[in-house]
Amino acid sequence: MTERTAFYAGSFDPLTNGHLDVLKGALMIADRVVVGIGIHPGKKPLFSYEERVALIERSAADELGVDGGRIAVVAFDNLVIDASRAHGASIMIRGLRDGTDLDYEMQMAGMNETMAPDLQTVFLPASPSVRTITATLVRQIASMGGDVAPFVPAAVAAALRSKFST
Repeated sequence: MTERTAFYAGSFDPLTNGHLDVLKGALMIADRVVVGIGIHPGKKPLFSYEERVALIERSAADELGVDGGRIAVVAFDNLVIDASRAHGASIMIRGLRDGTDLDYEMQMAGMNETMAPDLQTVFLPASPSVRTITATLVRQIASMGGDVAPFVPAAVAAALRSKFST
């Protein structure tokens, strides 16, 4: 039987408990999950690519145990369908928080299906306890000295405290 690989794309700046929730779901339907960190030259992320890789790998090891070994983290700066194919994925994972996400993601899935009918988009709804979490809000809370521990893995909370302690 062939290994089933899923590609989970995002900026992960930073990784949140919502991302981890979707990642857990992805591991239930795929043998291996490639986490693709989108790199956009015009955007200045809070965490560098290398920092995001380290935080994802550390959080996966801490939070997912042995299943963390089924995750690979890569960068991509092209179309998600091309990145997915380059890493041997047949599934593209998309997390959903609410109806607004669904509307946008359905449009993207339709466009991707037209360009890459061999790739299947799979929507995974976030668990109710993490549905409200966004990386943008986490960055804002952390930048204002707020406690982000309920929203992110421990390694990410520590990195955010360090980033904004100056």
